[in-house]
Formats: sequence, C-alpha cells, structure tokens
Amino acid sequence: MGEDRSKLERVVEARMKLRERFEARMRSTPSVADERPQGSGPPNRHGMPQLPPDQYLTKKWPVLDLGVKPLVSREAWRLTIDGACEAPRVLTWDDLMALEQVEDVSDFHCVTTWSKLDIRWRGVRLVDAIASAQPREDAGFLLFHAYDGYTTNIPMEEAVKADVLLAYEAEGEPLLIEHGGPVRVITPQLYAWKGAKWIKRIELLTEDRLGFWEQNGYSNSAHPWRNDRYSRPRW
Repeated sequence: MGEDRSKLERVVEARMKLRERFEARMRSTPSVADERPQGSGPPNRHGMPQLPPDQYLTKKWPVLDLGVKPLVSREAWRLTIDGACEAPRVLTWDDLMALEQVEDVSDFHCVTTWSKLDIRWRGVRLVDAIASAQPREDAGFLLFHAYDGYTTNIPMEEAVKADVLLAYEAEGEPLLIEHGGPVRVITPQLYAWKGAKWIKRIELLTEDRLGFWEQNGYSNSAHPWRNDRYSRPRW
C-alpha cells in the first residue's frame, strides 16, 4: 500500500509540474478565455453558452466511426505512451486502475451538429497518464492512435485540462464498444472527434502533426463556441 501511495504521489507531482508549464497557454485557450463566445442557452461549466452555434440537443447518443469497431477486452487492452518523453511506458488495465480514478460530468459536441449534455463519466485524467511518462520540455503536442487506425491531435494545453479523460464508463456503465470502449479519450471543450475512441497509443510530439480528419478538411483547433469545424473556420 505504501508503494502504491508513493507512485500516486509521484504522478500527482508530475501532473502539477506539467500543468504549471502550460498554465498560461491553457488559460488563453478559446474555451477558457473567449469573452464573446457564440452559442445559446445558459452558461455551461466554463462560462460558455450551453449550446455551441449550429448545434442541436439530443438525448440519444449517435454512433460515428470509420466503419470498424475493434473488439478489445480489458485484459488485452494496452496503451502505449511514447515519443518525446523520458520514460515511455505501456499501460495495462491494472496500470490504468492504479492511477487516480475520477468522476466528472461534461457535455459532448459532435461536429455533425448534435450535442449531448451532462454525460456522467468515470476514468483517469489524461494529464496523469501522460505525466507518468515524463514528457520532455519540448513536448507540446499529442497524437492519439486508435485500435481502428484512427488518429487525431491536440496541443498540450488542451490535454492538461481537468475534464479531459481516459474514460472507461459512461452513466455508470462500462463504455460500450460503439462509443469507444474499453477506453476512449474525451475532450469536452473541443469537438468530440478530437477524443479518439478505442485509444491505443499516445504519441508525444515536439511539433504538431495532423490526424485523420485534420488532413481531410476539418479544423485543427476544433473550438465549438467559435463554430470552428473546418480548415477555414466559419467565424
């Protein structure tokens, strides 16, 4: 127990150092700093309108993917964290469970114009997982790789936000395969395509690298409250 506590303490320390490095950039991101965000409805958890522009509410959870739904058991699941880091590692399910477990409620905004609000998630903070691999000082970007071959990218200032999770439960139930189970990334302050389903690898980068949809006309920044859907944002 003492050894496990020591490991958790080291991860927390690494998380705090990583967040400190990107604090200013994190606070300047549009989802945090935008004084006149577009959208409608009451303010959400971050002071943005509840519903981003050109979105509609749904209580359903539509399924979108590349046409492949990889079946990966919790026992077989592995998450490689490598690239620009000092201690690359491969997480098993037990390793994931050894990190601090968190519950969070956040919204899900799909670029295809639907939004699902107040999803109750359980998982691990993404920042804890990447901090455990000791990112180098010049690591500023992440490229997610999924079991179905999908890729997408985010900058480190988005990755270190507290509501960005490696999620394995939704609404108190194990994450279904069609929604990215056993583990997916969620990025509540960005359009949902930035959160890779069936996450397999997190590659830390010193320079940005576009993922699948970013190479095919979607925005690299993906800020919902700026209607930032495409390579030439409509705002």
